[in-house]
Amino acid sequence: MSRYKDEQCRICRREGQKLFLKGERCYTDKCSINRRNYAPGQNGQKKSKLSEYGTQLREKQKTKSFYGVGEKQFRKYFDMASKNKGKTGEILLQLLESRLDNVVYRLGFATSRTQARMLVTHGAFDVNGKKVNIPSYIIKEGDVISVREIKKDNGAIKHAIEVNSARPAPTWLERDFEKLSGKVVRLAGREDIDLPVEEHLIVELYSK
Repeated sequence: MSRYKDEQCRICRREGQKLFLKGERCYTDKCSINRRNYAPGQNGQKKSKLSEYGTQLREKQKTKSFYGVGEKQFRKYFDMASKNKGKTGEILLQLLESRLDNVVYRLGFATSRTQARMLVTHGAFDVNGKKVNIPSYIIKEGDVISVREIKKDNGAIKHAIEVNSARPAPTWLERDFEKLSGKVVRLAGREDIDLPVEEHLIVELYSK
């Protein structure tokens, strides 16, 4: 799957809000949104009104960037969500929240989703006692995610725990930094997801 390889701060500036793509940097004065709160490019400071389609597209692009998924994979999640009972937009966000890389980030074992994706790919975590190195692996209620024994001295994980020790875990997760593990108490609901996105616009876009 292709990945966005340009400066990640440009994504936040284009969306006009923090998407926390660079971990610690996003909480400091070095954050680009704090320094240059306008879109990148020569005409970035000019404000233009988006069309209905443009508004819907921006919501989709913002959500893709937030979770670090490509178009093909994002469409797959939407198709999965549309086949389930309930609000398609909310189920879509729940599926994205249930990705293993996102859960690792939410538990505080990584400072960003990008770092979490890298750690998962390098085999740093077990799910229910079995090694899983697929970032898009969908976790379920009751699953236990733990740092593998051979990775417990990983510097990136130790640093992430130090950084995140003062930040509470989401209410749908339980974590134990001493045991380097966490548990999915329940699947995330819409009220648990802090992404400032209007998911109904994504549904409208794909429904055309």
